[in-house]
This record gives sequence, structure tokens and C-alpha cells, in this order.
Amino acid sequence: MNQPVRTVSSMRDSRAIYRSTKAYDHSEGLSCCFRQWRATHSHCRLIHGYALAFRFVFATFELDQHNWCFDFGGLKPVKGWLKEMFDHTMIVAEDDPELPRFQALAEADLVDLRVLPAVGCEATAKYVFDYVATFLRAETGDRVWLESVEVCEHGGNSAIYAIG
Repeated sequence: MNQPVRTVSSMRDSRAIYRSTKAYDHSEGLSCCFRQWRATHSHCRLIHGYALAFRFVFATFELDQHNWCFDFGGLKPVKGWLKEMFDHTMIVAEDDPELPRFQALAEADLVDLRVLPAVGCEATAKYVFDYVATFLRAETGDRVWLESVEVCEHGGNSAIYAIG
């Protein structure tokens, strides 16, 4: 007899989910500059910076042998990657018409350039989500999934990227 295939999203409706969160706040020193060149109507088109904060929500149907969703000690590579990406760096979109100028600044050792597919709090949340979700799949064999990433520019502005 053919059983219907149950996807993770359909299983979520009928199974208990454990969640845990991990945050790296503004004091982590993840200070970077952005340029949102498409914001021609706003001062956000200018180079500006933030000490970013990140909040991750992890989820699982079953806890590990320690009764944890995920061992936070296992996030050291993620923290290292966040520092590499966002600690005293300049974030520019790959389609920024001024990208050659930023690349010249990087070559002159005046900025530590990171080129992302898109720039903005929402786009940054998705970029980080994709990286950390891939990391979690590899570390847990799909036992744990990343439900959301919140990126906070400061106490008043944040964006969340989440799976539906």
C-alpha cells in the first residue's frame, strides 16, 4: 500500500518540535560597513556601518544524547565565519556599479572587502541563513534544521529570514 510522502513541513504539523536559540550580540565586535547602491532615494546608498548582532533559532524533532537540540560548543566554526565575514569588513553587492572602486581600495589594503549577492539587512539574513543551514545539515545529518536568522543593525532595526 502506498503511503503518502511526509515532508518536514507536513511533519511539523503533527510532531513536537524542540527549539533552541543562539545569539551573538552587538558586543561581539562584528562591525562592518555597507553600501546599498540601489537605495538611491535614501542615505543608505552611502557607506555606513553597524555592529551587527545575530540570533539563530534551531529546531529538531529529537534531542541528542545530551538532551540538547544542538551543542552550542559546536558553533565555534560559525562564530569564526561570522567574524571573518563581518568583523571590520566592507560589504558590497556583486552588482554594485562602483565595485571596481571598492576592489581597488581592497587591493590598496584600505578595506577588507566582502562581495555578497545582495546588500541589506534582509539579504544579509538570507546569506547567513544559507551558510549556517548548510553547516547544520553537515554537522547533524539533518537531525537539526535552522528555522530562522535575525540580523540586527541596532536596537531599532532588524530583519529575519525564516523557512516557511
